[in-house]
Amino acid sequence: MAATRSPAPAVGLDFGTTNSSIARIAADGSVELAQFPTPGSTTASFRSLLYFEQEASAKPQVRSFAGPSAIEHYLAPEDKHRRLVQSLKSYLPSRSLTGTEVFGRRYTVEDMLARILRDLRTGAEDAFGAPIDRALVGRPVRFVGAETEEDAQFAVARLADACHRAGFAEVQFEYEPVGAACAYEATLDHEELVLIGDFGGGTSDFSLLRVGPSMRDRDSRERVLGTSGVGLAGDAFDARLVRHLVSPALGAGSLERSGGKLLPAVPAWIYSNLERWHYLSFLRTRNVTEILKGAMARALEPEKIEALQLLIDEDLGFQLHGAVQRLKYQLSQQETAAFGFDEAGLHLHIPVERAQFESWIADDLVAIENAVDGLLTQTSTAPADIDRVFLTGGTSFVPAVERIFTSRFREGKVARGEAFTAVAHGLALRARQLF
Repeated sequence: MAATRSPAPAVGLDFGTTNSSIARIAADGSVELAQFPTPGSTTASFRSLLYFEQEASAKPQVRSFAGPSAIEHYLAPEDKHRRLVQSLKSYLPSRSLTGTEVFGRRYTVEDMLARILRDLRTGAEDAFGAPIDRALVGRPVRFVGAETEEDAQFAVARLADACHRAGFAEVQFEYEPVGAACAYEATLDHEELVLIGDFGGGTSDFSLLRVGPSMRDRDSRERVLGTSGVGLAGDAFDARLVRHLVSPALGAGSLERSGGKLLPAVPAWIYSNLERWHYLSFLRTRNVTEILKGAMARALEPEKIEALQLLIDEDLGFQLHGAVQRLKYQLSQQETAAFGFDEAGLHLHIPVERAQFESWIADDLVAIENAVDGLLTQTSTAPADIDRVFLTGGTSFVPAVERIFTSRFREGKVARGEAFTAVAHGLALRARQLF
């Protein structure tokens, strides 16, 4: 009788709104993160986006790419029709959004998610040199747009369906903050009460839970004392920078003379599309071109409208997003910085102070503060009762966000995990326990 093959170890999969990662327990017991190839390098952070391209020919074929490969093909200067799709995780709870049409073919949300997850899985298989068919998948405490627990379960079911389509035979789910907690818990030899702040691209989740050696085999419902969250994080901060800094340089708020009156030169909805960089492609229409052409003829600052048209014509949304990200990072390190953008003949150099940026995100900071305070209130927990605050995600490095925690808890209590891979790291440890 043939020997029964032992199943491959389960991986920890952190599928994020913006970035995803996969980790496993290596033979020596250490946690190993999958590395994905990029031009000239590798990365453990797999961009959660999908790119479609159609050749400009008599019999056009449609090809699709995910992750780093999607970015590489998107940036390639070729004569093709292009469509970039990202932030799909944000749409999981929506029953009204079932899919979209791309170059004449309809794709469901599950189809597109499965396409990304399949490349994520096969890329990790190449990196690990072993098959992957079981995964512990992270899920947020609160999905963006989920108003009820039924909405959340609907989102989880769609994600599970996509994982199975992508080739995962067995899938279980765990809260993302529990994953982050497990990464920290692995360093402990005693019990602690921990507040986890998990800042993603679309959500900021907060959880209060017990960690330590005696808790590692417990069900999450026994470990988690309370949760809260808010549907904003890094993407919202990026949008504020675009709205207050970039859009004015491209004509937002500019005026034109019409009938003896001064009126806005360009409709506001055009600039709202700049705040989510992958929407820029949707502005490459004849209607928008005609609107901007008329605005340039009548505007008091036509050179700004011309710069906007150039940004749209060259489809520079991804490059704009990168420049905004760099500025946000610089403002996390220093009090002043300069937004710099030099692409395809468009040159923008705008100085900005950290205090300005913090004023633009003031309402977002209040929402995050309220979520943290609400968690402490609902669990009847005093700040002094918290042993450790563990933060993960790039937004946690923004000084104004950090102050939310250092002002409530002693600064020495606040620790950080690796910005983009701490959750996958912890999920791999948790997968070893659950599987």
